[in-house]
Amino acid sequence: MLARWLPAAVNTRPSEWSRAAIGMALGTMFSVWLCSQVFGIEVAQHLIGPLGASAVLLFAVSSGALAQPWSILGGYLSAGVIALLVAHVLGRTLGSACLAAGMALILMCWLRCLHPPAGALALTLVLADPATIALDWKALAPVMLGASTMLFSALVYNNLTRIRYPKRASEPMAVVPADHPPIDRRAINAEDLKLALADMEAFFDVTPEDLEQLIHASELHAKRRSIGEVLSSRT
Repeated sequence: MLARWLPAAVNTRPSEWSRAAIGMALGTMFSVWLCSQVFGIEVAQHLIGPLGASAVLLFAVSSGALAQPWSILGGYLSAGVIALLVAHVLGRTLGSACLAAGMALILMCWLRCLHPPAGALALTLVLADPATIALDWKALAPVMLGASTMLFSALVYNNLTRIRYPKRASEPMAVVPADHPPIDRRAINAEDLKLALADMEAFFDVTPEDLEQLIHASELHAKRRSIGEVLSSRT
């Protein structure tokens, strides 16, 4: 029971941590700075929390479904519209803020643009500072400017640092090495994995294509390991 609370092993290298950290810092600073130039520092600083959370996804786990362009743009737009609508109808209270976050989650799932920082954005817009409240529905402008700037920063930085972004919804499987045996037609494929994920009725931030590549790569390593064990037993 206690072992479930322990963190899982991290499969990335420290150099990747540094790359993502630098990108996050630069992306957040650029987004907040540009927003402050257009809408003022108070409005920009009020959005820094959700933007910083988005930066973690876009720079550290850019291959995940939660970090793709439609996720951040659609997520921020959905949360912004819901938050401002709730604020107008129910007022700016803690209860209405939490309701807005829940409604934003449902809308994001329906539109297939789930983006966790957008939940924080919904709370932030309902319980806004005076400068943001004064913008009324125009508050969507700094929200989308910040999201667009963060996305632009991720597109530029990730690709310049050799991280392919964005990731296509149906990324083709990597080229299979020459020494890999022919793929069994009865083997697990992306469609099987998609159906299995649907049966589990839970959200996983991974695509069936990614899982398929992982399975085939694991099969290749298992084959090499078994060959190595056979050769070592003969010597």
